[in-house]
Amino acid sequence: MGDTGPTGPVMDRDEVDRALARLGAEHEAIETSLLALQDHAGRRLLEGAELTGVTAERWSAAEASITLLWTYFDAYTGALRTAREIRARRRWSSREDLAELTELLRGEAVTVAGSAAATANAPTLNGGPGRLSERYSLAALVDRMNQLYATSLDMVVAADAVWSALPARIDLLAAELQRTRKLAHSVGVRPGEHPAGDDLERITRTLTRLREQVISDPLAFWTPAQGSSAPGGGRPDTTVYDREARALEEVRREIDAVLAVRQDAEQRIVRLRDVLSRADRTLAEARTARGEVLAKIAATEVPVVGGPPIVLQEQLAAAAEYRRHAQWHRLSPLLESLEEKAEDELLRARESLTAVTAPLAVRAELRGRLDAYKAKMARLGHAEDPELAEKYEKARRMLWSAPCDLRVAEQAVLRYQQAAAELLGAARRVPGQGGPVDRTGPGA
Repeated sequence: MGDTGPTGPVMDRDEVDRALARLGAEHEAIETSLLALQDHAGRRLLEGAELTGVTAERWSAAEASITLLWTYFDAYTGALRTAREIRARRRWSSREDLAELTELLRGEAVTVAGSAAATANAPTLNGGPGRLSERYSLAALVDRMNQLYATSLDMVVAADAVWSALPARIDLLAAELQRTRKLAHSVGVRPGEHPAGDDLERITRTLTRLREQVISDPLAFWTPAQGSSAPGGGRPDTTVYDREARALEEVRREIDAVLAVRQDAEQRIVRLRDVLSRADRTLAEARTARGEVLAKIAATEVPVVGGPPIVLQEQLAAAAEYRRHAQWHRLSPLLESLEEKAEDELLRARESLTAVTAPLAVRAELRGRLDAYKAKMARLGHAEDPELAEKYEKARRMLWSAPCDLRVAEQAVLRYQQAAAELLGAARRVPGQGGPVDRTGPGA
């Protein structure tokens, strides 16, 4: 067909029929999508909600877009119906019919009245706001509808995804929060008296405010997927929820610790009394030992022994009082601190006893060494050696007399050892050769 018009060559009957079939299929698909959007749970929720913030702004634009979508669809439907009527006039369309169909199917033959007011915030393809009517080709109208549909659906799906995910999770966390509050109250963890009680109050306020914000402004809690153009691509932002969930878990652990204190408080207090009692006895033993050392050992610096831990005893009495009045939240940190301090006190007492009795340990070691060498010399037949016996007796008198000068006594023991070694060396010397002095210990 050689005729041409403003839109190019006039379509033949086969081209018209194919175009009508394609446009009919597009019309059916668009209608299905628009009805699905109309019935979408998220759209119905948005329509009935009291919105604020970014959601209110975007829903206002989306409502205008959805209204414009139906206006475009009605215009598209009317143009398609007109084209079908023209094609149905005759089985074999005339040249005039084909020219009219070509203009309708390919040209800017669709007029959308009053679109300027509906698109005040969304410029059209054929000009900006201000026109009383606009003209589109069917293809351009389909592109425009697809664009508006994608942005509207993205907003609806995002809001619905947030509403489907966050409020239910917040409600579950709030229920757990209520159970925790009751448990906290039962063990004396209350606001103003325990940090965990203050935390519970703060979490309660935050969750209440978070739920209100999520309901009124769901898009403020939506994180779009990077690089995704699909409607609804993204995920709910659970940052605040996750933070409060962690905070509640920490509070629950604190309350569990208080419960544990309530369950075994008596045993822990008994153990604390035992540890502090042992520390007291050890210090008393150290003080007695110090007096003995000062009486029996001369020229020795003996450390001063400290007194019993009065502060710890007072804190232990306070712990018993807390237990008696069921003040578990106060008892919990006090017991933890006391248990650490009591063990430190027992260690200090033991170290004090060791330091005080060190001179007695030295004297005991010297006595043992002297007797061991004497026994060795007796086994070897030298017990009656007069010089050796004299040195032994001198060392013995120093070690078994009070006060004992350890430095002088040690020198006496060393002289006895040297005399014993020289005697053994002389006895073992081979004629004509020098031999080594016996330096072996008393057990050789």
